Amino acid sequence: MSRELLLLRHAKSDWDSGAASDFDRPLAKRGKKDAPNVGTWLYHEGLVPDYVISSPTKRARQTAIRVCKRLDFKKGQIVWEPRVYEADVRTLLDVLAKCPRQAGIVLLIGHNPGLEELLLYLVGDEVEPPADGKLLPTATVARLEMPEDWTSLPAGCAHLVSITRPR
Repeated sequence: MSRELLLLRHAKSDWDSGAASDFDRPLAKRGKKDAPNVGTWLYHEGLVPDYVISSPTKRARQTAIRVCKRLDFKKGQIVWEPRVYEADVRTLLDVLAKCPRQAGIVLLIGHNPGLEELLLYLVGDEVEPPADGKLLPTATVARLEMPEDWTSLPAGCAHLVSITRPR
């Protein structure tokens, strides 16, 4: 396994923002702080992605831009994929199947429950549930070793390397 997938749940959003819809909900103050810290951590770990896919919701966009800025990954290269919002496992697998063959590290920024369901599908029973019951709280990164082919991702095909929370 030489490919890696980084699953990043968007940073903390502001439920009291007065946004017209869930899609337009922005980051909270904590989310604005956590997102660049995640980018800095990824950079220092040598986890600079070759390809970045993000939900186009406001909170995910703000997260992606802040993270990618710290990775020196150009905002114009981020793939804004509408299907990531409210996606199920099958949809997220379809999104990953479109990754370029040469992409060694892919960063997928999205939402729960889809990201948690994808994680559990890819690694099977390798995941130990945390004490607080939150597998991917906001701004958490799951790092997975993936098979060679993005188009063929059967259940249990990945290996969980780590789950890192922002704090």
